[in-house]
Amino acid sequence: MPEQPADRTYRDAIAELETLLRRLETETVDVDELTASAQRAADLIRFCKQRLRTAEATLDRVFDALDDEDDEAATT
Repeated sequence: MPEQPADRTYRDAIAELETLLRRLETETVDVDELTASAQRAADLIRFCKQRLRTAEATLDRVFDALDDEDDEAATT
């Protein structure tokens, strides 16, 4: 997968995916461009999936810490 810019956001990636989709739906695209667009879309989807996994893991840690605090408060 190509390197993503360090400042790329999930929102930026989704916006680019939407732009790619609109272009593919409304324009005649040659095979080479279609192939490049499909690869770019796959890269963006991988990036978004990784961001979602990271967010999920972070939220799990936050909620686990809150549960631990609740358990400690209940036992004191």
